[in-house]
Amino acid sequence: MSPKDYIDKNKKRFIDELIELLKMPSVSADPSFKKDVLNTADAVKDSLKNAGCDLVEICETPGYPIVYGEKIIDSKLPTVLIYGHYDVQPPDPIDLWDNPPFEPVIKTTEVHPDGAIFARGACDDKGQMYMHVKAMEYMTANNDLPCNVKFMIEGEEEVGSVSLEWFLERNQERLANDVILISDTGMISKDTPSITTGLRGLSYVEVEVTGPNRDLHSGLYGGAVANPINILSKMIADLHDENNHITIPGFYDKVEELSTKEREKMGEAPFDLEDYKSHIDIPEIHGEHGFTTNERGSIRPTLDVNGIWGGYIGEGAKTVIPSKAFAKISMRLVPNQDWREITELFKKHFENIAPSSVSVKVKPHHGGQAYVTPIDSTAYKAADLAFKETFGKPAIPQRSGGSIPIVSLFEKYMKSKTVLMGFGLNSDAIHSPNEHFGIWNYLKGIETIPYFYKHFTKLKMNS
Repeated sequence: MSPKDYIDKNKKRFIDELIELLKMPSVSADPSFKKDVLNTADAVKDSLKNAGCDLVEICETPGYPIVYGEKIIDSKLPTVLIYGHYDVQPPDPIDLWDNPPFEPVIKTTEVHPDGAIFARGACDDKGQMYMHVKAMEYMTANNDLPCNVKFMIEGEEEVGSVSLEWFLERNQERLANDVILISDTGMISKDTPSITTGLRGLSYVEVEVTGPNRDLHSGLYGGAVANPINILSKMIADLHDENNHITIPGFYDKVEELSTKEREKMGEAPFDLEDYKSHIDIPEIHGEHGFTTNERGSIRPTLDVNGIWGGYIGEGAKTVIPSKAFAKISMRLVPNQDWREITELFKKHFENIAPSSVSVKVKPHHGGQAYVTPIDSTAYKAADLAFKETFGKPAIPQRSGGSIPIVSLFEKYMKSKTVLMGFGLNSDAIHSPNEHFGIWNYLKGIETIPYFYKHFTKLKMNS
């Protein structure tokens, strides 16, 4: 039975199972959801057992557990390691969701006429992770698994995979593999499959600006005492110049500069600027001078404020000069930029530009290195052949603006390459209200993944 025939036969069950998983609020960033995160790990464990893994266990870490599963059919055959995560982003702001974030609903959209599942984690990453579980079920149920497979599904990706390095250090032999397969990225469109060949790194910090020792009456003290919100706003504004170039000294020293030929190759990917603006309802684009929209979102580093707060934000008016102001800031990094070094450069610069009327604290949160995967590898070729089987056309290599810090960790500890086969779309609203995942995309992923196993095994054994 072909993957497509098996999917057609089990379509309703596959969708229902994913919906049940999406009902579990596995928000790793919020300790109040701890029990739900642990229950989700148990659910993933059960799903791997039911999919045909011979060994499945919950592996404790200093943080949330990692679910490990394996099916070893012959030690002489290649081994594919599947990575995914069962934790999800916080659903806030709740009032912007059309339906409760953990009460999944299926709705048709212009992009998804066959329907999409709307829920937190639908695309990132429960839906895409579960494609691999169901692909595994198909291969074991039809005696069509051509190689060994291991699963490592973690519960801390959305908070920086803080325990993953600890786990990798202690389980290198157990996790040994020939390739790592991840679906936590997207593709260009439903008509244009793509393979992500580059990821940006990340440095995430929180800043605190303190002025007076308490909130002050703005009539009595206004104009005589520094206002931390005013100061913080100006400091943030000074982090970019008139060309939207980041002003931190040394920030660009190690930035990878792509050749004209490479940039031209990237430009071959289909892109409609007007559609791009229309989709997110903006009148004009904005970014670093001298680069295209796609380049700004993939091969160039960035600095963005992700949240800012302080003072009074309740109903009505309260005339105060706040004692403190805060902001969360993320920097997306490109190859050769070390996230720890960039974090230190930011800290030094931010403290230096603060006026003497306030004090500043910079608290690093987490980060990770950028990653580029070669397009001449066996894994890339296998992924390309798999897409050809189910889409009828080759995939386009594409660098992503997102970050998956664990990819560089995998190469460090396991010396194996990663292939990123994503089936989400930019319109799926990951990390935002109304996140969703197209049912067509979900089922297409389940159909395509077994072909990767087939082609990778064949190419590896013949090399």
